[in-house]
Amino acid sequence: MATSKKEENWLLNEKYQGKECPEFFEDIKRIENGKPIDYVIGFTEFLGAKIDLSFHPLIPRQETEYWVEKAIKEMPAEKLQVLDLFAGSGCIGVALLKNLPDIAVDFGEKDLNLIPQIEKNLAINNIAAERARVFTTDVFSYLPPKKYDYIFANPPYISKDKKEQVADSVMKYEPHLALFADDDGLFFIKKLLNESPNFLSPKGKLFIEFDAWQKEKIAELIKESKFQGEFRKDQFDTWRVIVCTL
Repeated sequence: MATSKKEENWLLNEKYQGKECPEFFEDIKRIENGKPIDYVIGFTEFLGAKIDLSFHPLIPRQETEYWVEKAIKEMPAEKLQVLDLFAGSGCIGVALLKNLPDIAVDFGEKDLNLIPQIEKNLAINNIAAERARVFTTDVFSYLPPKKYDYIFANPPYISKDKKEQVADSVMKYEPHLALFADDDGLFFIKKLLNESPNFLSPKGKLFIEFDAWQKEKIAELIKESKFQGEFRKDQFDTWRVIVCTL
């Protein structure tokens, strides 16, 4: 697959400061062979934060950036306790810390290989150590008992029987642990709806990203939960996130 001029310019300027060299042309070949350009460059931008990708976490998506930006604009300018669950690269939590100077964020991630990725992104964005903690946890299993004002969750939600609909480059290069879930992709969403009330403050909010076709099933789950839910669309007019309140 040939690279576009836009991709070549992006790579040249971001990674090589505009100077063509043998390594630049080797990277062009990697992109042509299907490797995502974000991995080749080694980092991406997310709401003003530089997000290193050297440990190959899930690449932050534009759709996620869109709804997180909306959430940031709605959050009060005060001291808040926030949880970034299924943190991956840490892009959501790091962006929150960059944009909201009074908050503290706990990061929860199951994949041991990504704990240093989150820590690296905190460091390169100059986040003060006392504002962030990183936990290895399977959803809420290994988090200390605590009430959060906001919980942000971008869980694995692609149904395993829809793998053929996923782009080849995603299947080949991105972590399947961050992509796919059992039970029509709803396994972790159900856990979030069942367990989050134990970790959310009375007036807190839970944000969950999901796949558009799951909306009706999630609406039924909300009726059976302790939550009220508000569905929101992304910039492509596709259902993308639900905001849950107790």
